[in-house]
Amino acid sequence: METGLRGRTALVPGSTAGLGLASARLLAGEGANVVLAGRRGDLAAAEAARLPSAVGLGVDLTEADAVDRLVGAATERFGGVDVLVLNSGGPRPGGATELTPESAAEALELLLMQQIRLVRALLPGMRERGWGRIVAIGSSGVQAPLEGLALSNTGRGALAGYLKTLAAEVAGDGVTVNMVLPGRITTDRVASLDRARADRTGTSPEEVKAAAEASIPARRYGTAEEFASAVVYLASDAASYVTGVQLRVDGGLVRSY
Repeated sequence: METGLRGRTALVPGSTAGLGLASARLLAGEGANVVLAGRRGDLAAAEAARLPSAVGLGVDLTEADAVDRLVGAATERFGGVDVLVLNSGGPRPGGATELTPESAAEALELLLMQQIRLVRALLPGMRERGWGRIVAIGSSGVQAPLEGLALSNTGRGALAGYLKTLAAEVAGDGVTVNMVLPGRITTDRVASLDRARADRTGTSPEEVKAAAEASIPARRYGTAEEFASAVVYLASDAASYVTGVQLRVDGGLVRSY
């Protein structure tokens, strides 16, 4: 499949590990220029050095001018950004009864407001050029809320509503907007959630993982590379008529259509 990504520029925040890093690597493998970003600038730079055409930047998106600095650096290095992969860390676990207005506001800043700022900074250029891809890394909790992850369910659900609305508004300008929803993927984040569940239930992380795998029709956790393949597809020319969708990469975990 010809992706049409050679020479395009992709910005991938939160790309020093996990799903963001895997997505950055596969985009680079398709010939895209890639801007990696994370709070640890040294790690972002080290990962970028392993790719053929990439730069790694240290940025904390909670800072007031972070988006302007990130977009400015990306534009200076490669010109306009064609592909924006929306990605961030997850908020702390906890149930809905533990959620407070303050913790909800923090989760929305992490999972929604930062994403809106990035979109607003990059969308005008995409529309002007008549080509753009916005791909958000979400969670299966968007479609089937996950036990003990009330903040994530709330924040990512809000992002899903924003992106679905946006997709219809910009489709005529050649810009697609989609989400990829991971299920149980082998990452440090999922491992930490397994450990937290083990602590709550008095079991071991291995037992938690075994029980989770038994609930997945594929009977295993996915790999970050399998997930990233879906990101690359939605960023490609091949997906030019796909917009406003939520693509699950979960081994069949969510039973709804």
